[in-house]
Amino acid sequence: MVGFVPATLLWMSLTAADAGASPATLAEPAAAQPMDWPFCRGPEQNGISHEVGLVDKWSVDGENLIWSKPEFAGKSTPITMNGKLYTLVRHKPETTDEAEKVICVDLATGKLLWENVFNVFLSDVPDTRIGWSSVVGDPTTGRVYALGVCGYFQCIDGETGKTIWSHSMSEEFGLLTTYGGRTNFPFVFDDLVIISGVMIGWGEFARPNHRFIAFDKSTGKTIWFNATRPLPDDTTYSTPILGNFDGQLLFVVGAGDGGLYAMQPRTGKIVWKYQLSRRGVNGTPLIHQGQIFVTQAEEQGDIKDATMGAAVALPGNKRGEIKDTDAIWRIREIVAGRNQPLLVGDRLYVVDDGAGLFIFDIATGKLIKKQKLGTVMRGSLLYADGKIYACEANGRCWVFKPSAKGVDVLSKLQLEGEIQASPIVSRGKIIITSTEAMFCIGKKDIQPKTSGEKIVPLASVEKKGDDKVTLIQAVPVESLVRPGEKIDFETRRFNAVGQRLAAGKAEFSVDAAGKITTDGAYSADTNANHQASIISAKEGELTSQARVRIVGNLPWNFDFSDNEVPITWIGARYRHVPREVDGEKLIVKITTIPKGTRSQSWMGHADLHDYTIQADVRGSQKNGKMPDMGLIAQRYTLDLMGQNQQLGQQPSEEERSGLAKQQIQIRTWPPVLKRMGKTIPFEWKPDTWYTIKLQASNQGPKAILRGKVWPRGTSEPREWTIEAEDSAPNRTGSPGMYGNATNAEIFIDNVSVKPNKS
Repeated sequence: MVGFVPATLLWMSLTAADAGASPATLAEPAAAQPMDWPFCRGPEQNGISHEVGLVDKWSVDGENLIWSKPEFAGKSTPITMNGKLYTLVRHKPETTDEAEKVICVDLATGKLLWENVFNVFLSDVPDTRIGWSSVVGDPTTGRVYALGVCGYFQCIDGETGKTIWSHSMSEEFGLLTTYGGRTNFPFVFDDLVIISGVMIGWGEFARPNHRFIAFDKSTGKTIWFNATRPLPDDTTYSTPILGNFDGQLLFVVGAGDGGLYAMQPRTGKIVWKYQLSRRGVNGTPLIHQGQIFVTQAEEQGDIKDATMGAAVALPGNKRGEIKDTDAIWRIREIVAGRNQPLLVGDRLYVVDDGAGLFIFDIATGKLIKKQKLGTVMRGSLLYADGKIYACEANGRCWVFKPSAKGVDVLSKLQLEGEIQASPIVSRGKIIITSTEAMFCIGKKDIQPKTSGEKIVPLASVEKKGDDKVTLIQAVPVESLVRPGEKIDFETRRFNAVGQRLAAGKAEFSVDAAGKITTDGAYSADTNANHQASIISAKEGELTSQARVRIVGNLPWNFDFSDNEVPITWIGARYRHVPREVDGEKLIVKITTIPKGTRSQSWMGHADLHDYTIQADVRGSQKNGKMPDMGLIAQRYTLDLMGQNQQLGQQPSEEERSGLAKQQIQIRTWPPVLKRMGKTIPFEWKPDTWYTIKLQASNQGPKAILRGKVWPRGTSEPREWTIEAEDSAPNRTGSPGMYGNATNAEIFIDNVSVKPNKS
């Protein structure tokens, strides 16, 4: 069966578009490599391999087991390119050096070739959920893209493991990382790499939204930005899938607002939306011949229908809002929200959250067979060599053969650990990852081969649009600069179907701080600090805007006398409001923001280091409860804790009674204090002003953290209140504020950030 090729292999307009070519001269698309698995769902993004001669049984004792590696255990579905395997795993679990890393492994031998280690910081994700995302490979460059659980996003050289460029998505764009650990998957298309997540940015983007950002895959420059409906209910991990709909290339993905969206990958333009669920959609869609098949496990998108779960078939050539009446078929109460359906022939295989296998007729949605497999299955099915491979969360693996009545069981066995990842196939080898080990399964002397069926790139059937410009992009769309820095803006031009056209000439203008020439040469004001500018590009009747934040070098001082929450702070507006209290202008973190009372905000450049942040804070009291409030420096938090409940734990009887002792804490990864954390008792009073100070210093192989708290208006104590060190240090990071106003409001004034004294 020929499906569609993934975005990782669709580069047909890269050379032509970058040269300013018109759609009539698009370059010839690259051929896919059928034995590589550069995307979590394979070379056709549908869980199907064309390899043959694969084993259908094995054992942990050695039968058809090529290698197994406990050190590669995890939850992430691996990928392969050019005989190498790449995946995300934990680094030095249960130690003070624990981190996340991308590893590269020789597929044939299991030998570790390199590892790229990076800290987890300022994230609510527990250590047991490291590697929730999957890396993606770009066969045209050999590069690998990875989004870590704390929002650290990087482009890595696939041969050396060196980071080419990176973004701290939380500090730069306000990406939320939650205790649930859901992390979205990167998606490569043309010259872009696209990622998404729920973000709380700056300015008009301060309200939470599931946002999509496209970066230049070579440089990391921001290209386009788009969003779904504001205030989504959930974070998600739905994987974008590319499809061809009447000759137009779109990617389809589930979002945090419960919608299924189809977007032009080059422009970010939303072409259609289907309200699939009331909550976030985690299931990955499947696309076949212009139709979309997707499942969900929550309440229906129709508010009148409270049933849980659905399997849906949709036409992909619609525009605007797709209604239930537009669906080809929809079957309710199929609670399947964790994986992608599998299509073999004319049958759709769906595994629900209780590991029940449903087989549907693809045309009608008629149920052909229902079969109970086990209890829970989170990974997706794999079809290869005429067989279906399935792995339950409890470690049980099944091999089926499709039959007239359903499926015949060829074998089943038990592996150690839980299996969250999907099985993959590459070069005659089946790779299964559990939380105890990674297993490479196959015949040791196999000569890998395929059925000979060619993979046809979608790019080869993309219809050429006309040369009429309907949309322009001002690039880069988001920038953070220092005073006096320069940016060369450009415009990209597109037709109605999202194909890039030859370069044109737009006129640029700026609304505030800085100057720009009409052809896009921008210079930030030399005296600007914590200001924002909107860059406008105009070509005929078409316009586009880009945003610039200007944040100067230290020191900084904020007294809020302008009655504003600083516009350049990430994640601050919407959660904080200006207020005058006792004749003093300040800002308040309020209690009435849905799902936003516990949050962080950041003030500027993520490359800052060796500085001290100070602020005056006051925690109110409501119903006998007090807030948590604190500062962030170099990716460490100083938290003045009013409620001592640890993240993810139920409150103790003492905490429920309101008698818990108050504490002060320094940490970098809230749920994993074993990694780095120090806590001491510290009593403080509600409705009383305190001055708090946090200093971060790089000293040799360690980071030294010092915190101080004293009543405002009194002499600063000579000694530090709390001191800690980190032997696996965060070397840089943006200054910021932390607060949990769930129980009561937090008042903030007189914030300053200064370089440490030499």
